[in-house]
Amino acid sequence: MLSDQLAYMSAKEMALRIKNRDFSAVEVTNAFIRRIEERDPSLNSFVYSGFEEARENARKADLALLAGEETGVFHGVPSALKDLFGAKPGWISTFGGLAPLKQHIADNYCAYGERYEKAGGILLGKTNSPLLGARGLTDNYLFGPTRNPFDLSRNPGGSSGGAAAAVADGLLPIAQGSDSGGSTRIPAAWCGLYGFKPAGGRVPFLGRPDGFRTFIFSTEGTLTRNVEDAALGLSVLTGYDDRDPYCVEEKVDFMSALKGSVKGKRIAYSPDFGAFPVDVKVAETVAEAVKVFEQAGAIVEKIDLDIPYHQSELSDLLTRILMRAYIPFFESLKLKGIDLLKDHRNDLTPMIIEGMESAYQMDLHNVNRDQVMRTAMYDAIQQVFKHYDLLITPTVASLPALNGTRGNSMGPSQINGENIDPSLGWCLTYFTNFTGHPSASIPAGLADNLPVGMQIIGKRYGDTDVLTASAVFEQLKPWQHIYEICKNRPLGIPQAN
Repeated sequence: MLSDQLAYMSAKEMALRIKNRDFSAVEVTNAFIRRIEERDPSLNSFVYSGFEEARENARKADLALLAGEETGVFHGVPSALKDLFGAKPGWISTFGGLAPLKQHIADNYCAYGERYEKAGGILLGKTNSPLLGARGLTDNYLFGPTRNPFDLSRNPGGSSGGAAAAVADGLLPIAQGSDSGGSTRIPAAWCGLYGFKPAGGRVPFLGRPDGFRTFIFSTEGTLTRNVEDAALGLSVLTGYDDRDPYCVEEKVDFMSALKGSVKGKRIAYSPDFGAFPVDVKVAETVAEAVKVFEQAGAIVEKIDLDIPYHQSELSDLLTRILMRAYIPFFESLKLKGIDLLKDHRNDLTPMIIEGMESAYQMDLHNVNRDQVMRTAMYDAIQQVFKHYDLLITPTVASLPALNGTRGNSMGPSQINGENIDPSLGWCLTYFTNFTGHPSASIPAGLADNLPVGMQIIGKRYGDTDVLTASAVFEQLKPWQHIYEICKNRPLGIPQAN
């Protein structure tokens, strides 16, 4: 079947074969729709389907080829937007399963949607995410949990968990991720994918009403099964847009970075990011994987990162920042007659209710205190880069968590005997959202037949350094074989949560 032939093909090869007319965009689109219809009921990765529109866009893509028109790098290649922050005019956007918005129609594009379609890509629908992206797992009251294709009893991570599950299961070759605290890298780690978070300002932020989003570096990125597709995605997503006041104008050749070397590069390896308890199996897998860079001629040194705060203080900081960032969104809904905290408390998690009420009450002194904490984290990471070219850590501190009851799935509350925030406290990702450094999660290996991610962090605007190191690692320690686990998974729907 064509759907089986295409399932684990790279986005780059797929685009080339469509251009060469080995198969048409319509055939590719229909094949992936059939695969989604067959396999997604047991994953719950898609929450909105735009299949008929996708078929029409695929038909237009084929006509453009026949007419000899210029085509983009993703011409005819299927992808999907993320329900949280992913927007396309006419499509429903619930912001992560917010019930009062289950019929809310977007009238704008996000950067990924706008630029992916301009590059000839075909958007099939939208993928599941947690409510307002407020935890590192994908589950919400409206749509329920997404299941990890490596083990259907477990969560794929979040907030781009629906996207990650779909790509790992061969339902898409590439998908949109967005990352405000690790939301691309966390599910990449738990689903055995390559998840790239660009440097702050690389990908334009088109959201409103707060176009400045000054509280954190939040950016769109990609989830792929290989590094080359991520570089291709970055070549499309990045670039100046005057709607974003922070967008950088620098043009970068991301594809050339794939040909680079790490020989002689100095790489800092922190097994705990200076603050986190890390599961032994995760720690051992990453410690073994980092040795690959030594094989490639890099100088790898284990370091103690000087983090001046306890991990619980830092996860609390992230929660405060995220909730404050949602105040303009909550206020914009009030103008439409939707007062979430007053009239829809049952549709919000207790953590979001508590966090938003605290955010509304926070005074300027406390806001400034949080910015001082962010500055200290920035200084700590910058200190590393005075002596090293890259920083390596685990991506997350635990193996994929089990799904819970509908809307209530959480990560571990304790690792190695130390209490942590089960929403986000096991994620070693959000530091670079505080600081804006580019970072990626790359598959480090398997533990108990479950994926483990390794985080590669570059200097500010050192996106190409991260890509080069990633490409070198992939060449020496390829991971495509792990998707056999997903290919052969059961298709039955697990007992409902």
